[in-house]
Amino acid sequence: MQAVKKIGSMALGAAASGAAAACCFCGGVVCAREAPVTLRVCSWEEYIDLGEWDEEDTIELENGNVIFGERPLYEEFEDWYRETYGREVRVEYSCFGTNEDLYNQLNLGDTYDLVCPSEYMIMKLMAEDRLLPYSDSFYDEDNPYNYYISNVSPFIQSTLESNEIGGESWSKYAAGYMWGITGVLYNPELVTEEEASTWAIFGNPKFYRQVTLKDNVRDSYFAALGILKADELMDDAFVHSADYRERLADVMNDVSPETIGQAQDLLNGLMDNVYSLETDSGKADMITGKIVANYQWSGDAVYAMDQADEEDFVLKFAVPRESTNLWFDGWVMLKSGIDGSAERQHAAEAFVNFLSRTDNAVRNMYYIGYTSAIAGNARDDTMYEYLNWCYGAGEEDEDLMDYPVGYFFSGDNSDADYLVKTTRSQMGRQLYSQYPPEDVMSRTAIMRYFDAEANRAINRMWINVRCFDIDDVPTGVWMALLAGLLVLVGTGYRNSKRR
Repeated sequence: MQAVKKIGSMALGAAASGAAAACCFCGGVVCAREAPVTLRVCSWEEYIDLGEWDEEDTIELENGNVIFGERPLYEEFEDWYRETYGREVRVEYSCFGTNEDLYNQLNLGDTYDLVCPSEYMIMKLMAEDRLLPYSDSFYDEDNPYNYYISNVSPFIQSTLESNEIGGESWSKYAAGYMWGITGVLYNPELVTEEEASTWAIFGNPKFYRQVTLKDNVRDSYFAALGILKADELMDDAFVHSADYRERLADVMNDVSPETIGQAQDLLNGLMDNVYSLETDSGKADMITGKIVANYQWSGDAVYAMDQADEEDFVLKFAVPRESTNLWFDGWVMLKSGIDGSAERQHAAEAFVNFLSRTDNAVRNMYYIGYTSAIAGNARDDTMYEYLNWCYGAGEEDEDLMDYPVGYFFSGDNSDADYLVKTTRSQMGRQLYSQYPPEDVMSRTAIMRYFDAEANRAINRMWINVRCFDIDDVPTGVWMALLAGLLVLVGTGYRNSKRR
């Protein structure tokens, strides 16, 4: 009986504790305490700092800031939100592998409040009216906790504001997180810069079975257009036209039936020359020497160059002279998740702001290897100091150069406050990849959202490239396959009757 009493008292204690958690005393009157806000966040794998840094990872900047990651940032956000707003929040953090995976998860009924897709998927979700606009208060620069609008790069914000879907700018629905370009990661001992600085390298027979393309239709189609339209893209009249950027975007997003057909033929030809289609293995294959050139995103190129440096050999990054893709990932709020809840929307916007604080942006850049959309401001130069910490020249370095990055930090590339004193060897290396020069940025194009009809045509083309072109299969082959199938079905039926 004593044991039963003890269990009973424990149960009563637990019940009392639960009641205390749900209630508080307000002037002698018992009133309900607010339950924690649950914020459901979904982003790319390994796309937020998870902490657990070693002591040698500590970042000590010239402005006195010391940056160190102990715990996952989404856990630290919970503490910050409670301390800042006096309310408990619980983050449910999950991941997706591709934009298409995220889209399928949403269509299958998964519910999230805040997600971080790429630009074309943001466009798609906007076009389908699935996103909730950021509140006016999110853009209030007088609010000291609105780190995003105070710190976002003017280049990134201008890009978001100047592009529209259905007459609405992207900036109304998206806050930039990471950004970059695409290009060619290459081994300079076996490939020249000239050979790597064109999309045509993937069809160059000199590198037969030593190059890789991306295993997704968007990137590989972009490369195919760079090859197909090379003469037009490199024409002086085209390059120097007053509306060059608009025309460039039109060419690099051409989805006419004729162009899709030509791209399919070209890609089928490239498949004979490339080692493989890959998503993530290209970095390792470059480091092991299995391949000599790799279609790569700038952030992954930085990672591969860092890894190669540890193995005492050099990799470099080149940007095709025809054009390159400007991509970005951004935080968007889903109507289906927020579902009219002011408290969830506030927590979602606060999460974006917390990640946009400069020390947290540095942590994410250090952990991920990609370039943050956060630049800081005249009062907080942490992001620029981190850039100098990574790539600024040391006292013993020689052959120095000034590397302007003002276009990103202040919006003016001639701004003397944003000239990085670095070595010339950084051209084509990590600094060049993370903050490409302005002349490279001038020939970037954003991949647009394709409507349903164009999407079907592009996906069909990609199936034909990756597998085989079903239109090229002779009628006789189809008849033979059908006859074989009928024989198998008939045999199975007879065997089942015997059993």
